Amino acid sequence: MSIQKATTTEQTAIGVAHSKLILIGEHAVVHGQPAIAIPFPLVGVESVIEYVPGSVKLDSSFYHGPLESAPESLSGIATCIKETLKHLQLPCKDLLITINSSIPHGKGLGSSASVAISLTRSLFAYANEEYTEAELLKLANIAETYAHGAPSGIDTLTITSESPVWYEKEHPIDLINLSDDFHFVVADSGRIGDTRLSVESVAHLLMSAPKRIRSKLDRIGELTHHAKYALEKAGKTLLGQMLNEAQKELETLGVSDAGLNRLIYFARQEGALGAKLTGGGNGGCIIALAQNEVHSRQLAEKLRKVGAQAVWPFVLKKQE
Repeated sequence: MSIQKATTTEQTAIGVAHSKLILIGEHAVVHGQPAIAIPFPLVGVESVIEYVPGSVKLDSSFYHGPLESAPESLSGIATCIKETLKHLQLPCKDLLITINSSIPHGKGLGSSASVAISLTRSLFAYANEEYTEAELLKLANIAETYAHGAPSGIDTLTITSESPVWYEKEHPIDLINLSDDFHFVVADSGRIGDTRLSVESVAHLLMSAPKRIRSKLDRIGELTHHAKYALEKAGKTLLGQMLNEAQKELETLGVSDAGLNRLIYFARQEGALGAKLTGGGNGGCIIALAQNEVHSRQLAEKLRKVGAQAVWPFVLKKQE
């Protein structure tokens, strides 16, 4: 985040945010179970605020024009901007807001939350004001509510963290200390998922068959506890088993489609210790746990060859 003032009437401010991945616990987290999310630094968002006389204008890959005429799909972002300006006691005018994102939209990587975090940071920088973590999360979650209906809050929390996050509704946030480096591969199925629709479909299932679906959600919660133990102490073999078991439950919840399953089963066939969908499902991405750094690169290349739209091998490093 930086601030440059050319004159008293002209300034530029920049806010950045990385992405996130749900490692385990998606869907169950909405219904009171824990989830583990990890920062994903390979893709992110940069928001640039410039003083330009006139109305507030947005410049992004989705839309270019006045904020007031932004499409419905950007209503959460528009509201986030207006509420942040109100919070900062700044007028809603004389701004050009440019959003540059390398995060593929609708892939479960926290695109909307990353945009909201980067925007909020850039507006505070523009006002030359410090923010608290609570202020940042409150304002960014305005956009998340529009995007996901009833967001868990895990996306914005992880995007503001450098460590894996243990999240459970109405419990204190806990950061996970890794026992080792963990090598992952994220592969994009090429299809956009709709998190809101997936969350609603699970909620409908829960109403129609409460006992059966609650047992599935509780099981994902158990697996998430075991995954935390694996990250902190037991290591990658146990973690891989927990990822595979969680995928079974997600399939029974109807949120993993044939395209995701194909990539997941292929990754396991090629030696992944575990693989599952990440995020809302029914499109979006998978995450696979590789054996080591060399294997992660090899697995990434093989996933590209079998049709993954984009592939990112990365390492979650043990904190020093």
